[in-house]
Amino acid sequence: MSTDPEFEPIETERLVLRRSRADDADAISAYRSDPDVHRYQGWDRTDPEGVRQEIEGMASRSPGEPGGWVQFSVEERGSHRLVGDVGMSPADGEPGVMKVGYTMDPACQGRGYATEAVAALVSYAFGTLGAEIVRAYASAENLPSIRVAEKVGMELVERFERTDGGETWSGVRYEMRRP
Repeated sequence: MSTDPEFEPIETERLVLRRSRADDADAISAYRSDPDVHRYQGWDRTDPEGVRQEIEGMASRSPGEPGGWVQFSVEERGSHRLVGDVGMSPADGEPGVMKVGYTMDPACQGRGYATEAVAALVSYAFGTLGAEIVRAYASAENLPSIRVAEKVGMELVERFERTDGGETWSGVRYEMRRP
């Protein structure tokens, strides 16, 4: 798998996926702090300063670079309104495997934006970065997220449960192999 140090925004019919910037933090914080959204997220801090720190920590990474996530803000093409964010990270110790994640602002859900953005991200992972497998994890209860994975062509590979600090989390793993 390769890296893309010269990343250019990815455009779809209705969306632009661009590197997240510090000035996106307030908007991202607003929807990621929503309890219905936050319960499915991996970010510990969703306050504006915490989100800003996450974005700034990712700023020097190139897509495909081992060692962590790269976040992209998803905006509507015409209005430039931020509607969500997607991210990707090579899987630790699994060459050729790219993990993807996605979160849409609840005010913008139900319009197909997540499917459009994730499909573009999957295509980028295979085409530009040379991934062999693209993977997504979700809570087994997060049916909208599961539907997005299925709509872009990923298939269920595993159901699992993890216990952390007395709390049990039921999850699913979806994958797609290079076409």
